[in-house]
This record gives sequence, structure tokens and C-alpha cells, in this order.
Amino acid sequence: MRRLIVVFLVLINFQSKANDFDWNPILQRAYTSLWKLRLQETRALLASQKNTSGIKLYLQSYTDLIELMVTEDKADFEQFLNMQSSRLTLLEDFPDTSPEKQWIIAEMYLHLATSKLKFGHEVKGAWNLIKASKLLENNYKKFPNFIPQQKSLGLIHIMVGSIPQNFLWVTKLLGLKGSVKNGLQELKNVNKNEPRYATEANVMYYLTHAYILGFTPVVFQDYEQFLDKNDESLLIQFLGVTTYMKEGNSSQANLLLKKCDALNAQTGYWAFPFLQYLHGEIEIQKGNYILASRHYQVFLQQYKGFNFIKDTYYKLFLCLWLNNEDTKAIAYLEKVKTQGSTIVESDQSALRFAEKFKLSTKSNASKILMKARLAFDGGYYQKAKEGVLDLKESYFFDNAEKAEYNYRKGRIHQKLHEIPLAEEHFERAIVLSQDTSISYGALACLQLGYIFQESGQKIRAKYYFEKVLTYSKHEYKNSADNKAKAALNTLNI
Repeated sequence: MRRLIVVFLVLINFQSKANDFDWNPILQRAYTSLWKLRLQETRALLASQKNTSGIKLYLQSYTDLIELMVTEDKADFEQFLNMQSSRLTLLEDFPDTSPEKQWIIAEMYLHLATSKLKFGHEVKGAWNLIKASKLLENNYKKFPNFIPQQKSLGLIHIMVGSIPQNFLWVTKLLGLKGSVKNGLQELKNVNKNEPRYATEANVMYYLTHAYILGFTPVVFQDYEQFLDKNDESLLIQFLGVTTYMKEGNSSQANLLLKKCDALNAQTGYWAFPFLQYLHGEIEIQKGNYILASRHYQVFLQQYKGFNFIKDTYYKLFLCLWLNNEDTKAIAYLEKVKTQGSTIVESDQSALRFAEKFKLSTKSNASKILMKARLAFDGGYYQKAKEGVLDLKESYFFDNAEKAEYNYRKGRIHQKLHEIPLAEEHFERAIVLSQDTSISYGALACLQLGYIFQESGQKIRAKYYFEKVLTYSKHEYKNSADNKAKAALNTLNI
């Protein structure tokens, strides 16, 4: 019965097969509005299109996906799955002679994969990713000159090319291939030859540098120009905030965050409570613990999702603990254990901290090191250095804290271009982490790899990047391996 209804809708809605995949001016406006995060406007524009074209279905899928990424509403997620099934059924009745058909179907499977991974359904999400990959490969064989599909292929090739070492057997078993280098080239090709998809391809390109490869000065300069050109896009400005914070530049991130606040206050932009969390992150890095706590509390009041909840309670603990209100602080660690989920790495880390933390084993040196870590994360390197100036390794009780002390000092010296001192502390962190599950040895190897890569010592860089992959069962295994493997791909030796 459902199939008959779908066929009937297809027959009454499709007036002209020639228009199945046309981008008319209204659909183009909807796409622009989508990237600005003006989702109600996007939906209104799409609703004004009476014909159910392939591009309309694609944009409806994309709109629902972005809303899910922002809200993390579980009821909307279930509705999205149902709607996506209906959209895919509709698309099957489109003519196979168009290269857009299989590409848009693949895009919808990518949307499904993204949403399922976001909501913690890793296996189901992985299968959707594989389905999308196979569809794109087949479509590329049939229509090799169809440029838009390189946006999707580029993303998949980057993902596969940066998969951690311990998951490589999965890609081989499933026949997935890819490299970060090839994926980036495909994204650049889309940017050059398909202006309509240039914004999206650029976002993927810059996020690959931010979260996998690291920015070069030239690429980062291009990225800043990209942000300036998209100053009315709440979504792109938000990504700018997160990448500046990732780069350890919370001062610049704060300026963009104020832009986001101004946009978010305007009529038509989607409500975005996660901005409050980012405010909290910047204030805690600056040492403004009371103000940071207020932002975290507002985030918890406004946010209906499930990610970053444990991390927020952990940060509320830090706000009190670092302000020497130890007894009050402990109550928040109990919240870490019982609230939220453990899908994202920061929530996993918060839970591990809460389960291991013992007030009796923490000295004042532990608080000083934590303050330095937070200041460093915000790019306040001189403040971080001054904080740890009088600390010594002997002030800490166990090897994990001693290794962290050396790793943190190494990072501070690295950022202040005091490379010999950085190398010395990284090597000590490696020694202290040997034959343990302590993560700082692997992280120190990764930074040494970057140091030698930057100085042109490729053989030494290769040694340390490969050494990262030899560490097993540590806290940051996946992300560290991901970055090391991506770096090895770019060495060309």
C-alpha cells in the first residue's frame, strides 16, 4: 500500500523529467539559507516548491540533518529516519540517465550515517557510510565527469585515509579505499569547477586541516578570508569559533563568538544553546571561574541534547575545585557519572576523570597544572608558562601526573618556540608512559613528529608518527592515530 501511495505522489508531482535535478533560484536561496542556519526560512522556501524534485529532496534531507546536529532531539531523529526512507523510495523512481540520481541517494546515506554516528549507532552508521561509498564509486564509473560527486567522494576518501591503525582491517575487509591527499584534491576540484558547492567543499577542506592535518600558515590565511566572506552564516561562524579554539586562539574565537551571539539574536536564525557552552570554555581558560560557571549553567538549562553533558558537569567541578571550593565541587563529579552520554571523546574523558579522581591524592600542584593546561588550551601560553614555572616532577604522586606535567611543559615550550626544552620534556613523557596505558607518551610522539616535520627532518618525523601507532589502549588512541596516519600520508617518503 505504501508503495502505491509513493508511486501516486510521484505521478502527480513530476510535471517534467527535465526538471528533476534543476537548481532554480528558490532552491538556490534555500541552500544559502541552510548554510546560514536560517532553517525555518529554508523549509518555507522548500515548501513553496510544489514539484518534488531530486534537489528539493536533497535539501530537505540536509536541513533535517543540520537541525539534528544542533538539537540532538531523539524524537526528531526517529522521524528523520522515517522521512529519509520515504525520500529514498521517491528517488528510486527518477530516471537512471541522470548522474545526480545516484549521487543524491549516496548523499542521503551519508546524512543517515552522520546522524546515526551522532546518536551513538556506530555499526548502523558505518553500514550507511559503506553503502554511500559503493554508490559513489559506481556513479563515478558511469559519470566520471560529474564534478559534484567529488565533494562526497573527497569526504569519504579523507575519512578512510585517516582511519586509525587498529581499524585498518575493517577498511580492507570492506574494500574501502582512500587517502587524505586525494580527498583534499577532490574538494579543491569542486571548489574550482562547481561554484554552487564551493562553500560546502571549503568547509570540508578546512575542517580536515583543523581536525586531522593541522593548518599551514597559507591554508589558515585562506580560512580566515573564507570566514570573512561568510559573516552572515551562523553555521560557518560557529565552525570558525571551534577551529580557533582548536588552534589555541580563544581570543580570536571570542570575537567570532560575539558575532554568533549577534546573529543568533536576530529573527530567523535557529536557536543555538551550544554557544553558551563555548562561552564557558573560553572563560574557564581565562581563569574566570564564576563567569564560566554561569555560562555552563545556562547551557544545561537551554540544551535538550545528550552530548557534552558529562563534560559540562566536569567543567562545573573544575570551576569550584580551582576556586578552592573542594567540597562543593565533588557533587558535580557525581553528576558526571550519572548524566549525559559517552559518545563524544570529551564526555568519555570527563567520566574517566570522575571515576579516577580522589581528592586525597591531589596536591596543590595538581590544581596549578590544571590551570596551566586550561590557559594553554586557550592560547594563553605565557600565563601557562608562569603557572608551571616553580613546579617540579617530584611534586606529583604518580607516573600519570608526572607524564602529564612533562607533556604540558613540552607543549608550552613548543608553542613559545623553545624547541630544545620542548623535546626534552616530550622525551621524558615518553619514558614515563612506557608500557602503560598513559596517553601522554603517544601524544608526545605526535608533537615530536610535528616538530621534525616542520623543520624538514622527514625521517625523524616518520619515526615518531609511526611510534604513535604502537601505543595501545590509551585515552586518546583514536584521535592520536588518526592525526599520525594523516601526517604520514603527507610526508611522501
